[in-house]
Amino acid sequence: AAVLIHGETGTGKELFAQSIHNASSRHDGPFVAINCAAVNNNLLESELFGYEAGAFTGAAKGGREGLFELAHGGTLFLDEIGEIPRETQVELLRVLQEKEVRRVGGNRVIPVDVRIITATNKDLIQETMEGRFREDLYYRLNVVPIEIPPLRERKRDIRPLVESFLKDMNKKYRYQKRFADAAMEILYSYVWPGNVRELKNVVEQAV
Repeated sequence: AAVLIHGETGTGKELFAQSIHNASSRHDGPFVAINCAAVNNNLLESELFGYEAGAFTGAAKGGREGLFELAHGGTLFLDEIGEIPRETQVELLRVLQEKEVRRVGGNRVIPVDVRIITATNKDLIQETMEGRFREDLYYRLNVVPIEIPPLRERKRDIRPLVESFLKDMNKKYRYQKRFADAAMEILYSYVWPGNVRELKNVVEQAV
C-alpha cells in the first residue's frame, strides 16, 4: 500500500521510509529516494520518468532510466511531495493508476512494479482546498498515513537518539565521550525546533 508520512522538517521521515522498506516483502528490491523540492521543476519529470535520446537539449545519447524504472521491484520515496508542480502531479497520477511509465520524448510504455512512500511537512488537505495539490492524487497517496510527532512531543526518545548518535560520533572522531547527567537535563529542557536533525548536529558539535 502507498504510505504518506507527515512530519516537521528534521523529524526523520526518510529514515521511517527506509525502515518500512526494510521490513517489507520488497526489502530485497531497491530503495530509491528523491527530494522533490531540490529538483528544478523542468527536470523533475525526466528524473522521475526518464527520457529518450534527443528529448531535449543536453539529453544523454542513449536516453536515461527514470527513478520509477530504477525502483522497479522495490520502493520509491518521494520526499517533499507537496512541492511538485500540478503538471507533474497529473503524470504521477497516471503512472500510479496504469503502473507503467512513458519516458519524456518517448512513445513506448514501460511496466513498473513500485511501492510509493511519500512525505511532506505541508497540510496537503489545505493544499488541495487551495488548488495547489490534486485531490485525486492525494487520496491515491494517502492509503496508510503516518504522523511523526516533533521531538519536543516525544522527549523520551532523546536519550536513545543521543546514545546512538554518540556511538557514531565517537567512532568517527576516535573518542570515548559521554554526556553527563547535567548535560542530558539541558537536552531534555530544550524545545528542538530542528527536531532530530538538530539533535544529531548538537551531539556532533559537543563531541
